[in-house]
Amino acid sequence: MPDITQQLAQFAASSPVQFLSDPFPEPVSIRVYMKRDDLLHPLVSGNKWRKLKYNLLAAGEQGQATIMTFGGAYSNHLYATAAAGRVFGFRTIGIVRGEELASAPLNSTLQFCQQQGMQLHFVDRASYRRKEEPAFLDQLTGLFGPCYVVPEGGTNALAIRGTAEIMPEIISQMGYTPDYVSCAVGTGGTVMGLAASAPSDTRVLGFLVLKAPDFQLPQRVNCQIRTEYHFGGYAKVSPVLLGFIRAFEQKTGILIEQVYTGKMLYGIYDLARQGFFPAGANIMAVHTGGLQGRSQLL
Repeated sequence: MPDITQQLAQFAASSPVQFLSDPFPEPVSIRVYMKRDDLLHPLVSGNKWRKLKYNLLAAGEQGQATIMTFGGAYSNHLYATAAAGRVFGFRTIGIVRGEELASAPLNSTLQFCQQQGMQLHFVDRASYRRKEEPAFLDQLTGLFGPCYVVPEGGTNALAIRGTAEIMPEIISQMGYTPDYVSCAVGTGGTVMGLAASAPSDTRVLGFLVLKAPDFQLPQRVNCQIRTEYHFGGYAKVSPVLLGFIRAFEQKTGILIEQVYTGKMLYGIYDLARQGFFPAGANIMAVHTGGLQGRSQLL
């Protein structure tokens, strides 16, 4: 395998900070900036690249040739892992939720994964819920051989190390610390990284994209999680959300998607309308990529 450290250093492009002068359907009294992690790489973009970076290094250091991970049928994480495996020379195995999918035509996400060389293994939902159990992982490595295991969504300690690099980049690019930094929350890896590296005068806001009222991060994580902007659950949408995204894209020229970044931006907009933010506050919104999952309805 080529020197993965050197490859990683040359793989991703820059992620600029962009001021959005009038991004929302109606004016609000805040200043909105966007951290453009969607521009890091066309296939392994956003927080998926941040999360995979140090895991790929660890796999290489451990001499592992295979990466195994987990996801649903439309998983951005599976998509990114398959692409990264192809580039960096890892065999990849995707454990996919939904045994019935094995006999159905593959959707575009899973087709892409397969085209990148990922071996797809479909399991029933009861088995999938055991994805963190050592006994189940032993069964899988018995089938596929030794693997470097990355959890669903890519979130682990090394992923948080990667996402923690976002905040220092923001401060360096802006020349000062924003009042708020926000991101969408699925498994929590990005918001935990932001919270780990945010200075005390920056408030971290996470917008939960799934319907999980009891969702909690470790107590040591200093951030606020907003749970009211999931629009019915993971990957669920509404005419209000779709209309908001269309208006945002028309005003800014920036493409977003409805699963993560669209919900986060709507949350910022709605909170601003309610007076949650002080007038003139600087809000940094992290675009976490995932445009491969953008709805055709948009």
